[in-house]
Amino acid sequence: MTLLLLGVVLFAAVHLVPSLLPALKANVQAKATENGYKGIFSLLLLAALAMIILGWRSVQPQYLYAPVAMLHTPAVALIMAALLLFVVSNRPSRIKQFVRHPQLTGVALWAFAHLLINGDNRSLVLFGGLLLWAVVEIVAINRRDGVWIKAPVPAWTSDVINVLVTAAVVAVLVMAHPWLAGVPVYW
Repeated sequence: MTLLLLGVVLFAAVHLVPSLLPALKANVQAKATENGYKGIFSLLLLAALAMIILGWRSVQPQYLYAPVAMLHTPAVALIMAALLLFVVSNRPSRIKQFVRHPQLTGVALWAFAHLLINGDNRSLVLFGGLLLWAVVEIVAINRRDGVWIKAPVPAWTSDVINVLVTAAVVAVLVMAHPWLAGVPVYW
């Protein structure tokens, strides 16, 4: 469990540096250049992901609470909405008129939905930790960046494409989930 927890903490800490400690980021960039900073950032994230994966697989799940069966379908719907937010985070979308941070909001929805359908200790550490990080990150970025300046409203075709891309991502993840997480997706 320690490895999983350390991986989640490292993942969150590395991501929080630019929003909470911009002076530290600037100091590292000044000493290591922009590409050096990106390299350090990437290596730390790869280490965090390795720790999360190895930690997840090494923990024998112990159930802390029983998920409510009737919340399974709404949780799957939240996960699909989260995946749509991931897709639109780097594409034009009308959703960005309502959601300032689509990727972080997607992480928060994805993590929350997984907490609804998984009541074990390792899920609580992973998904609870990522949910907490996403919320803190949104607040920190909003504080740092100030007033939200919305992007121009794109054509509807952008959102149609976003939904189609999301459907493809959902299909791939449903097939890959047993390999990635060791658990099949069921509706």
